[in-house]
Amino acid sequence: MTVDDCAAISRTASAVLDVEDPLAGSYTLEVSSPGIDRPLVRPKDFERFAGREVKAETGAPIDGRRRFRGRLLGIDGAMVRIALPEGTVTLPYDTIHKAHLVMTNEMLATARAERRAAKEGQG
Repeated sequence: MTVDDCAAISRTASAVLDVEDPLAGSYTLEVSSPGIDRPLVRPKDFERFAGREVKAETGAPIDGRRRFRGRLLGIDGAMVRIALPEGTVTLPYDTIHKAHLVMTNEMLATARAERRAAKEGQG
């Protein structure tokens, strides 16, 4: 989803809201996407973004630490696997308090290439 997509959705939704007027009083409409460094919340997110760099934080310490940063290897059952510089760690999915993709130059290049390919597919 691009900034242009968000703007188009905002214009369309604003027009409908102006006509229907479902909200009493004034309001501010904001349309956004989760961004390139999106949070990982569902188990399928950990599978979908395997191979990308991730930061994860657990509610309780695992092997003496709560914060992990490395390459996401995916999810196997209820266990999330992350390759760290010192080795692979396996975190129970239900102990992960928060996790998100880390913005890297590689990720930005991939996003640009995907956006270009999508535009070429439209034309």
